[in-house]
Parts: sequence; C-alpha cells; structure tokens
Amino acid sequence: MSKVASKHFGEIELNHGREHCYVASHELAGTTLELDLNVAAHDHFDEAAVHKVDYRLGYLPELVEQVRDMIAEELDQDGTNPQQFLHFHSTQLKEEQLQAVFGVRDKAELTHEVFLKALKLGHVGIYPGQPERYFVMDFTLGSHFTDELLVVSADEDGVVDDEILWES
Repeated sequence: MSKVASKHFGEIELNHGREHCYVASHELAGTTLELDLNVAAHDHFDEAAVHKVDYRLGYLPELVEQVRDMIAEELDQDGTNPQQFLHFHSTQLKEEQLQAVFGVRDKAELTHEVFLKALKLGHVGIYPGQPERYFVMDFTLGSHFTDELLVVSADEDGVVDDEILWES
C-alpha cells in the first residue's frame, strides 16, 4: 500500500478502493478540536489530495472567523437557526449553567457577544470526495451542556455555504 505523510493526520494510506476515516486533534485559538478526514471507497484520493487537505487546513482560522461573522449577523435576524439556537438554549437555563457555559450571572448579561464567545468549534469533518461540502464544521456550547450543534459547510475552495443548520 502506498502511504503519504500529512502534517495534520500523520501517515495516510492512499485510497485503494476502501473507506478510510482518519482522526486527529488540532489546536485552534487555544481550543482542541477533532478533525475527521473521511475518504469514501470511490473517492480519488492521492498524494495531491492529501497535500490539499493540509493546505486548506492552514486557512481554517480565517474560515472560522468568516463563519462567526455569519452567525453574528444571523443572530439579529428573525427565524434564523443561530437566533433560534440561542433562544432555545437561553430560555431554560439554571443560574449555575449560565455561569458555567456563558460566564455571566444574570440572563440580562447574555448578549450576542457573550453567546459568540461561548460558541466553540468542536469538530471539523473533511470530505475530499465532496467538493461542495469539503469542510463540515460543528459549533457547540459544550457537550456537557447540550448535544445540539450549529453546522456550517464550506466547499473545497473555502467558500462558506450561506446556510447555517441546527442539528443534534
């Protein structure tokens, strides 16, 4: 089997008609997140594809910043998934959860800025065989608090999809 070294995933076996999922931890802005590299059996996955994954991951901080800006914009718009996500998670909060998750003591202090600061990128799925959903990014308030996520995709060129989904 032919293998190639990846900066983020270590030694990777090039695809020869089998499914592969490579998992790695990555630090971004002081937070550890999980990366999954998912290669389907029919994907063309060669050395150039491995290098492209590593190259694109170099731009992850900019991509995350762009997504955070989109989420911030949508918090001000009625009926958007980020607004509903915030409303859902803030209505039933106990005082200790407010402090633990958001770092504030009173619901009146739970501003959009406080929410955005608490919202963390926890997982990135990379799908080299799906150019339109190359990156799938899961934002969370913490698994200790909720299993709900805001999910955003970007294509292989780093262009973020304009739809932010709410999933569990």
